[in-house]
Amino acid sequence: MANDPSAAGAPPAAAAALKSFKHFINGEFVDSKGGKSFEKRSPADNTLIGHVQEGGQPEIDAAVAAAKAAMEGPWGRMSIDERAALLHKVADEITRRFGDFVAAEMADTGQPKSMMEHAFIPRGAANFKIFADVVKNVATESFMTPTPDGAGALNYALRVPKGVIGVICPWNAPLLLMTWKVGPAMACGNAVIVKPSEETPGTATLLGEVMNAVGVPKGVYNVVHGLGPNSAGEFLTKHEGVAAITFTGETRTGAAIIKNTSDGIRDVSFELGGKNAGLIFADCDFDAAIEGTMRSVFLNCGQVCLGTERLYVERPIFDKFVAALKAKAEALKTGPSEEKGVNLGPLISKEHQTKVLSYYAKAKAEGATIVTGGGVPEMPGALANGSWVQPTIWTGLPETASVIREEIFGPCCHITPFDDEADAIRMANDTKYGLSTAIWTSNLSRAHRVAAKVEVGITWINSWFLRDLRTPFGGSKQSGIGREGGVHSLEFYTELRNVCVKL
Repeated sequence: MANDPSAAGAPPAAAAALKSFKHFINGEFVDSKGGKSFEKRSPADNTLIGHVQEGGQPEIDAAVAAAKAAMEGPWGRMSIDERAALLHKVADEITRRFGDFVAAEMADTGQPKSMMEHAFIPRGAANFKIFADVVKNVATESFMTPTPDGAGALNYALRVPKGVIGVICPWNAPLLLMTWKVGPAMACGNAVIVKPSEETPGTATLLGEVMNAVGVPKGVYNVVHGLGPNSAGEFLTKHEGVAAITFTGETRTGAAIIKNTSDGIRDVSFELGGKNAGLIFADCDFDAAIEGTMRSVFLNCGQVCLGTERLYVERPIFDKFVAALKAKAEALKTGPSEEKGVNLGPLISKEHQTKVLSYYAKAKAEGATIVTGGGVPEMPGALANGSWVQPTIWTGLPETASVIREEIFGPCCHITPFDDEADAIRMANDTKYGLSTAIWTSNLSRAHRVAAKVEVGITWINSWFLRDLRTPFGGSKQSGIGREGGVHSLEFYTELRNVCVKL
């Protein structure tokens, strides 16, 4: 296995031996110079999948040197059209090896095969094509400027690559959220160093094979595995050879990264935590609101940054809504990713299971009415050792309760009734976070009015998780810094220069 990085993503059941997840630096799969590694365990049954190389300062130094050499070499000399054509080949090769990527992501996350096949892996591949096309088709500005001699001057803007980009990825949708950053960064002509989550090393490693197969120059795409403090994460964010850091993850980690990037005044783009609210008005399409809300609470076992953990339902339909969402939650099928009909997998790790269960205990201690769930499901055989929790719904808590104030990142929500629009908006905004919201109503005027007042980066009206990648994406308040998507990604991944020509 040591020389077969693609096998790093094979499901545990198919594994004949433990895997070795290597770094990918300058086009080669390499071990850590210090020989350090850590375990990767299956979320489904806690069996040992393999060992992940832990990178340190030497690996980050090597990756930065390789990335800089690529930008000074063949990658830096490529035209936009040539880069775009190469990124289309990357997407096509991911699609050709679709089964490998699905297997790698299932092994790492334990989530259902259907979700990987129909959403996370296809959208991960599409990010390369979408951003390659955006870069080719977004114009810069130009101005004719009058001068005292009457001849004038021409001012025009150029977009140039920012340099080496550090990409720090989360574990909840590893390929999708990684390529959401790597795609535009490479399309703009940068080289990247990816630090995947220690929980999900598979698809980032596998993508190295794809880059080599389609002829991406060595050093353009690098992967250094590791942890945060005193490991690859810290060394990457402190390295002054890294021009910018893009990160998706916890707000607390984002704060630490800002401190690390302050030396050298380097740019950051963050999508951080959320405590997203759903607002359901009595005049909504009830069935659509239930279906959309069910997805927003329980998709990916609640491990979605845009997921809904707070629901505010207009009082006339409150009891009916609670009962209907309870029925949906109890109809979810929990089980291993390959099993037919499964739509709820495990949490990512035993550590995260402990965190989520601590909030289940807090809700009970603070007096919540447990509508459904609140514990661990009974799982057969070895699955009993996995990171499973029950889909859970609470009512009856005050807005000061822990499970209403703090991000849990699990398959759970609290439902609160409201009596008027102003009350719903006030409760939705009463949080330090501001990532997303979903509003369900058939009153178009109300929909626009409420959308303008909820303090978030993205609002859905009568839908959830519907994304046009040309639109701005990011959070407000403590949910993020900056925007990505479409031209907004170009603004982060390039430096905009003005050229003034005296005529």
